[in-house]
Amino acid sequence: MLKVENLTKVYDGGVRALTDVSFEVEQGEFLAVIGLSGSGKSTLLRCVNRLIEPTEGTISWDGVDITAASQEELRRIRRRIGMVFQHFNLVHRSKVITNVLAGRLGYTSPAFALLNRFSAEDLAKATEELERVGLADKAHSRSDELSGGQQQRVGIARAMMQDPQMILADEPVASLDPVLAHSIMQYLEQINEERDATVVCSLHFLDLVQQYADRVIALNDGVLVFEGTPDEIDDAKFRDIYGQEAERVG
Repeated sequence: MLKVENLTKVYDGGVRALTDVSFEVEQGEFLAVIGLSGSGKSTLLRCVNRLIEPTEGTISWDGVDITAASQEELRRIRRRIGMVFQHFNLVHRSKVITNVLAGRLGYTSPAFALLNRFSAEDLAKATEELERVGLADKAHSRSDELSGGQQQRVGIARAMMQDPQMILADEPVASLDPVLAHSIMQYLEQINEERDATVVCSLHFLDLVQQYADRVIALNDGVLVFEGTPDEIDDAKFRDIYGQEAERVG
């Protein structure tokens, strides 16, 4: 279980991104995090694996306090948490398979990692993950030769190299058209269902939330304003999340 308690993040200059946010996520659950741009979604996800340091509050996972973990403990925790980014975060000049193998860096000797030397088992696993996302034929292409949707699939394959027990997906489809967005969400759904990995995914579009998420939390100006199932987001709660002037589409 992931347990977030009274999480607050205040950036330098006094900008408050999160205020007293608390919620829980069961193992194997698909949780969507929704809200307007600037509502704190990305900050929340990045606090979970401490890419951003929380100001106050605690985050625990399977009984381990992530917020109190040493750097060595945090390294071990991060091995089990895959991250999928909105802008893919690939090394564009590197081959696709090299980007995928980067997901094994937490398990590889730092000296070997610097030389891009990976075991035969890791190479086989990278090929398998690329096959899973339909990109085996692109293994030796440069990453910047791929479309946006293909690059995001490389990002998912990279995350799966960690054999993660949890995936943090930070606006993974925000820069993709609707057809590609569904294909990426289907990969995350497959990971969630077939590997029993917890997925915490920030999203803008309610149709994706309703189709893929088990539960939803919503942020407005860094404050948790909703927690429940997608079906419980009625018109009143929709306006609490997105503002009184917002109109539902469809």
